[in-house]
Amino acid sequence: MKLKLGIPKGSLENATIDLFRRAGFAITTSSRSYFPGIDDPDIECMLIRAQEMARYVEDGILDAGLTGRDWIIENEADVVAVADLIYAKQSFGKVRWVLAVPESSNFRSVEDLAGKIIATELVATTKRYLAAHGVAAKVEFSWGATEVKPPVLADAIVEVTETGSSLRANNLKIIDTVLESNTQLIANKQAWQDEWKRRKLEDVKMLLEGAINALGKVGLMLNVHKDNLEAVLAVLPALKRPTISHLSDQEWLAVNTILDESTVRTIIPRLKQAGGEGIVEYPLNKIVL
Repeated sequence: MKLKLGIPKGSLENATIDLFRRAGFAITTSSRSYFPGIDDPDIECMLIRAQEMARYVEDGILDAGLTGRDWIIENEADVVAVADLIYAKQSFGKVRWVLAVPESSNFRSVEDLAGKIIATELVATTKRYLAAHGVAAKVEFSWGATEVKPPVLADAIVEVTETGSSLRANNLKIIDTVLESNTQLIANKQAWQDEWKRRKLEDVKMLLEGAINALGKVGLMLNVHKDNLEAVLAVLPALKRPTISHLSDQEWLAVNTILDESTVRTIIPRLKQAGGEGIVEYPLNKIVL
C-alpha cells in the first residue's frame, strides 16, 4: 500500500520540497516528470498545480496533498484539513488575496466598483465576496500577470500578496482584504478513514509541523562552573527553561537550550562574560512539541 501525495507545482514547489527535507524526506524532481522521487517507499508523489489539488484529493485520485486554503474554498472542496502549515514561498507566513486598484483612481471601497471589471484568478471567491457586499461587478478570469491589467484591461484586481511589493511596483493600492490563506495538508475523506493511511498522514503531519517549529530557531549548549550558573541563566531570555546536567567534574554543569536565531549574536558574548565556556551553536531541523 502507498500513500498518494500531491506536491504543489509552481510557486510553492521549492518551499514545500525544502520543508519536507527539513522534516526528513528527500524529494527529487525532474523537468521531464510529474512524479517526483521520494526516499520513503510508502509514499508516491505527484506534482499538481495548487489550484487543482483539492479537487483531485476530493475525488480520491490523490489520498492527500498540500495546497492553499484559498483554493480549497475556491473549489468548495469537501476534504479533511489534516494540518495548517503556516508557510509560503517567501515569508513562511500567511498570504492575503486583496482587492487592489490603481493609485491614481478614485476608488476607495468595494462599493465604488459597482458595474466595473475585476480581473482575478480567484473567480468564484471574488463573486461571493462581491455578493456579500451587495456589489454587482463583472469578474473576469485572469491567466496571469494580473497586476498589469489595470487600468486598461480591468478597473481592479483581486490578487494574492505576501508583502504587497509587487502591487506597489505596479502602482496599485490595496483597498480591502478578500481572503487570508495559508498552506494546508488535506486528505481525501475515505483515505482518512483508512487506518494505515491515517497513521501515515499523522506521522507526516508531526514531522512537517516539527520542521516549521524549528524555523528561525537554533540550539545552544555550553559548559559553566556551578558558581557562575545563576549569572549564565540570567543572560538567557525569560521563560526559557534550559536543560542542565552535571559533567564528570561535579563542579561543572552543561547547559542546553533553544533560542531564536536572531537573538544569539547578542547573547553569546554575554554568556561568555558570565562565565560560559565551550559555547556551541547548532542548527535545528525539527522541534516536535
